[in-house]
Amino acid sequence: MTYVFGALAGAVWGFLAALLNAFVTKKCIAKKNTNALLVSNMLHMLVDVAALAAVFLVRNVPWLNFAAAIVATAAALSITTIVFTFKLAAQKED
Repeated sequence: MTYVFGALAGAVWGFLAALLNAFVTKKCIAKKNTNALLVSNMLHMLVDVAALAAVFLVRNVPWLNFAAAIVATAAALSITTIVFTFKLAAQKED
């Protein structure tokens, strides 16, 4: 059961981090500045590292399986970021 709780917690945490990444990207694209996009990429890395570090710091919680949580966080970050990026690109084409 700890695998399920770890996977769910990791997926939700990764989704929230990817949502923050999408918000940052949307704001930086609106500025239409090359430097803003560079800052956006740097903030993406910081948010990703912070999300994974947060999971690492709670690795000793008894009801949370660390392996399931870290894998689910990374997967949710990757998949959700791709989905949000495609949605932003589709909005730009219209």
